[in-house]
Amino acid sequence: MGRLRAVLFDLDGTLLDTAPDFADAVNRVRAERGLDPLPLEQVRPAVTHGARGLVERLFGVHPEAPDFEPLRRALLAHYEARLAVHTRLFSGLEEVLGELARRALPWGVVTNKPERFTRPLLDRLDFPARPAAVVCPDHVAHPKPHAEPVELACRQLGVPPGEALVVGDHLRDIEAGRAAGCPTACAAWGYLAADDAPEQWGAEYLLARPADLGRILFS
Repeated sequence: MGRLRAVLFDLDGTLLDTAPDFADAVNRVRAERGLDPLPLEQVRPAVTHGARGLVERLFGVHPEAPDFEPLRRALLAHYEARLAVHTRLFSGLEEVLGELARRALPWGVVTNKPERFTRPLLDRLDFPARPAAVVCPDHVAHPKPHAEPVELACRQLGVPPGEALVVGDHLRDIEAGRAAGCPTACAAWGYLAADDAPEQWGAEYLLARPADLGRILFS
């Protein structure tokens, strides 16, 4: 690998553990509909699929069903009202971000989470240094796995794609990074499903924990 001058993180399941707040929203909607709550362990792997995936997987409602959109809106309303109650950086990433700040290396976020939720969430959390780029699907014509969001983030950071490491917990993150010409790393601490095979995604690195990212960046 050549010199790495920046890091681009996926948000949910890579940079932030947002699953507890999504689980809270899911169970509030389920309670409104007389359904039993679901354990966090069942919600966690579905978070990477966004609100549509949560409704389909955790309520068993097909996207074409008449109740799908009301469920999705209710879920997002509950999530938006309490989106930073339990969400935290994954353990070990505060040290990584702190070292990036000490070395004056920028970092950013490239997410398929709409700006409506992303900006308030980032604003309510403390980081050793703020992200120098935040790219949401609102900012591009084509979200991940397309290269466009990663390319835009690299321009915002002023770093060539070949010098920006893309880190994510889903195949679309790796595909977007590779399409943009960036080195990539799979965050295996994230919201991988039991049938995922991240070793087949084509990432240069498969990271078991955030400390492994620090070794790549700073060794």
